[in-house]
Amino acid sequence: MSRSGKYLKRPTSVESIFNSRLVAKLINVVMKDGKKSIAQKHVYQALELIKSKQPDKDPLIILRQALDNVKPMMEVRSRRIGGAAYQVPTPVRGERRESLSIRWIVNAARVRSNREFHHFSEKLAAEILDALNNQGGAIEKKNQMTKMAEANKAFSHFRW
Repeated sequence: MSRSGKYLKRPTSVESIFNSRLVAKLINVVMKDGKKSIAQKHVYQALELIKSKQPDKDPLIILRQALDNVKPMMEVRSRRIGGAAYQVPTPVRGERRESLSIRWIVNAARVRSNREFHHFSEKLAAEILDALNNQGGAIEKKNQMTKMAEANKAFSHFRW
């Protein structure tokens, strides 16, 4: 199945409170079943928790630094050559780096145990702060991807 033509990427709208596209993207990833108001509530509560734990810093700066810590440089992509499938390491584009980092932080927050946290906003805030300190599930995911790319460096000449 061939891909015909390029499609235009729709820009993410800016959310109202922080006036940030990054927070809008985070809300869209947190959202389940189209319930955006609930996702907004969770994200805003998480940012308030971050502000209460680190009052001297802006929560948007903390979020941006945490995402920068999680962004992967390399990933492996499957490439079929001569009947064999190779995991070829390739650099990650800028937009994909950002979307992967947001997705990994949200998924790591969802996986966190319910014993220490009662609400998703607490889990999300804890995961963002862990990512800021190069810890947590999202950083583990980044390290795992980096290790896979490093292990398959021998196949980098198959890059297309």
